[in-house]
Amino acid sequence: MAGKTAASITGEGVVTAPGPARTDVAGPAATVRRIRASSLRTPITATPDGTVSLALGEPSFDTPEFIRRAMAEALAAGATHYCDQQGIVELREALARKESRPGTAALSAHEVLVTHGGSGGLAAAILALVDPGDVVAIEDPTFSLYADLVAAAGGTVTTFGRTADGSLDRDELRAAVRAASLVVVCQPSNPTGRVLSAADWAFLAEVTQSRGTLVLSDEAYSALVYQESSFTSVLDVPQLAGRAILCQTFSKTYAMTGWRLGYLVGPRPVIDAAALVQRTLNGSLNTAVQRAGVVALRDGEESVRSMLEIYRHRRDVMREALAGVPELRWQVPDGAFYFFCRYPAAVPSVQVAAMAREAGVLVRPGREFGSRGEGHIRLSFAAADEVITEGVRRLAPVIAGL
Repeated sequence: MAGKTAASITGEGVVTAPGPARTDVAGPAATVRRIRASSLRTPITATPDGTVSLALGEPSFDTPEFIRRAMAEALAAGATHYCDQQGIVELREALARKESRPGTAALSAHEVLVTHGGSGGLAAAILALVDPGDVVAIEDPTFSLYADLVAAAGGTVTTFGRTADGSLDRDELRAAVRAASLVVVCQPSNPTGRVLSAADWAFLAEVTQSRGTLVLSDEAYSALVYQESSFTSVLDVPQLAGRAILCQTFSKTYAMTGWRLGYLVGPRPVIDAAALVQRTLNGSLNTAVQRAGVVALRDGEESVRSMLEIYRHRRDVMREALAGVPELRWQVPDGAFYFFCRYPAAVPSVQVAAMAREAGVLVRPGREFGSRGEGHIRLSFAAADEVITEGVRRLAPVIAGL
């Protein structure tokens, strides 16, 4: 590592120079420096006493009892050992059945990789596919982990946005993908709750066709779409056959954020490459958690529907509360559980979030999601009704005072 010398470390890696502890410790690797330079993310911390949180992108529900029971039963049955590093076959086969589409060849377990949550899936895919100097096209605003991972791989990011009606900006997209080897989308979007229409997907497929560009779609919130038949997955786009990669997670669908269970679906060469990255970084996944995942897929449909209806109600609660804050501008989200609100002042969103914190409510600054997120704050309605109404009540005078 840069900064270490032969005088301080032998060929065996043993420090030989006597004396007091050294203070000239080598700096971080280039990967760390790149991530620090690009990262907009803030760490998740506990909610301070006396505050309410509209910041967390996490269901307020506990994981359904039948899934927790399945975990306990798996542990009691001895599921405490290493397993197939691509994921247990039973789970991969169940996921292949779930993600196969009518009229197309059925997916196989070899086209599925079980990952350490959705974040682990994104890391495995991006680090497997992006070389130093590669260009990756990403929407702005969006979940900033994507850009962090591209930075870790040594790639560069180009961005594209959406028009006022929520559709992809075609001129920007065409320019952004011109030299891109990979496109990353998030839909329903974090933070806007927008989804891509069939027309958006068709255009994206068209402008990436000539280069054979891969398309990675993070669909963590796909179970939280409030208008039936309005969601199109990357796997539903025939023009992307052979180029589509789905990243999915159990976290939002089944309220399993702390379980760290996700998966990738894609062409086998991509899955094999991502599996190698995951094996190198993380090794085998938690076997009992995967057993519980099989049960969640098999028996969880009713719980998923029930939680969706509660989120739909909470969306209405937040919409009614925000109607009492006339300074904010927002659109009702199609999916996920966020309102992305514009405020009418030239104040950095990080400062607005800090002011809100002083008023006793936590929100996410829009800048965290990209340069076009500046001037916005993200509010989560994954919280209970009373938390939503009290949080907006505390936020209102902050926004009015800007």
